[in-house]
Amino acid sequence: MYKHPLLDRDKMTPREALDILIEGNRRFTSDVEEEKDFKALIQITKDKQHPFASFLSCSDSRAPVELLFDQALGDIFSVRLAGNIASDKAMGSLEFASKYLGSKLIVVMGHTSCGAVKAACDDFKDGHIGEIINLIKPAIRHEKTVADAAQRNSKNPDFVEKINELNVRYQIDTIIRSSDIVDDMIQSKQIAIVGAIYDISNGKVKFLDDTYVG
Repeated sequence: MYKHPLLDRDKMTPREALDILIEGNRRFTSDVEEEKDFKALIQITKDKQHPFASFLSCSDSRAPVELLFDQALGDIFSVRLAGNIASDKAMGSLEFASKYLGSKLIVVMGHTSCGAVKAACDDFKDGHIGEIINLIKPAIRHEKTVADAAQRNSKNPDFVEKINELNVRYQIDTIIRSSDIVDDMIQSKQIAIVGAIYDISNGKVKFLDDTYVG
C-alpha cells in the first residue's frame, strides 16, 4: 500500500526525497506501480498540501511528472512550461513550494526530443512562443562542441540533446542566481536542487548528479 503521506515530511532530507523519486521511476519503468487509495488521499490532502518535491518540467503530454515517478495526490508540486524554462512566474511558484509548502527538493527536468528545444535550435518565431525560445537560447550559445553552423539545428539529434542538457543546467543556474529565497534555502541546507532528463523512448529518468546543489 502507498505509504508516503504517512512519512514525516518535515524531517525528510532532500536526499531522501531524491531517493523516493529514483525508486518511483524504477517502479514506473518496471510496470510495478504501488497501489494507491485515491479516495483516502483526497481526505488526507483536502485541508493542506505538503509536497515533498517540486518540479520545473516541460509541458509535453508524454512527460506527466506524477506518473513517471509513481507518485500521487499531494506528493509533487508541479510547474510545467514548454522547455522547462525558469521564467519569473515559474521561479515564484518554486519559491512558494519550497518556503511555504515545505518541499525539500527542486528538480529541473527536461526530456529527449523536446519540441521547445528543437524550436530554439531553429530560432523559431511565432506569437508568444518566442518568449520561450529566448529563455532557451543561452544554452545554445553555451554549446561550443558543434562548430559547423549547418549542424546546429533540429535536424541534428545529437545537437538537440546537447542543448537539452545544457538547457537544464542553465535553468538551474538561473533559479539559483535569480531567486534569493531558493539560494538562501539551499545555503541553509533546507532544500536542494538537481537536474534530470526523461527519456521518452524508455520511460527512464537520468538524474544529473553533478548538478545536485544542497
